Amino acid sequence: MSATYDVTVTPGRTVAWVIGVGASRGTGAGVARRFAREGFTVALTGRSAGSVQAIADEIKAEGGRAVEAVGDAQDEAGMLEILRQLEAIGPVEVGIYNAGNAIWGPPLTTQSADFEAMWRVGCFGGFIFGREVARVMLQRGRGTIIFTGASASLRGKATFAAFAAAKAGLRVVSQSFAREFGPHGIHVAHVIVDGSIDGDKIFGVIPDIAQRKGPDGLLGTEAIADAYWYLHTQHRSAWSQEIDLRPYSESF
Repeated sequence: MSATYDVTVTPGRTVAWVIGVGASRGTGAGVARRFAREGFTVALTGRSAGSVQAIADEIKAEGGRAVEAVGDAQDEAGMLEILRQLEAIGPVEVGIYNAGNAIWGPPLTTQSADFEAMWRVGCFGGFIFGREVARVMLQRGRGTIIFTGASASLRGKATFAAFAAAKAGLRVVSQSFAREFGPHGIHVAHVIVDGSIDGDKIFGVIPDIAQRKGPDGLLGTEAIADAYWYLHTQHRSAWSQEIDLRPYSESF
């Protein structure tokens, strides 16, 4: 039996849609580059047109195919329009929801509007995305949907109430979708990224974190991307609904 299950890509047509693309050194960009190398046309969605274009240019410079699809994950009408346009290019075989905004602070100083905004991007947007991508995948009886989680998907810590609520909610959305759509040929998976990512975002907050963590103490974006590709290529007789990733030195 083959180690993979029916993941043939039609070069230039089959689409992998990645939402939550920001910095070049980031999970979204890393995953997009990985799928582009495998022959997918990658659709890049993020709120910054400049960032999306820069990553698309990088992928094209390496010989890949990329489509810029600037948008906001919580804008339902906008997401539906992007999906409509992508389906005109080719079948969306992979949908990856990586959007999220990690704002934290003491609950007594957390504004209600900030709590809701975090939930709308971190959870509600994932529901819209997964629902609509599944809708087109059901017509073909195949596809992969992957949601990016975090340590907060599993537990709430002091100062993390808003972030944990959004991430825990997204996790159970992924579980419900897996039970709903798995029997119809759609692989739904959730990835818990348990640790700090070796990317632009964390260095902007903690410039010396690499020195603090030591060699390979941060999650590499390309290594994360390899795990997403692995999920997509799993044989359907042994699908993972959830995996967790962390540096070897991380305590948990």
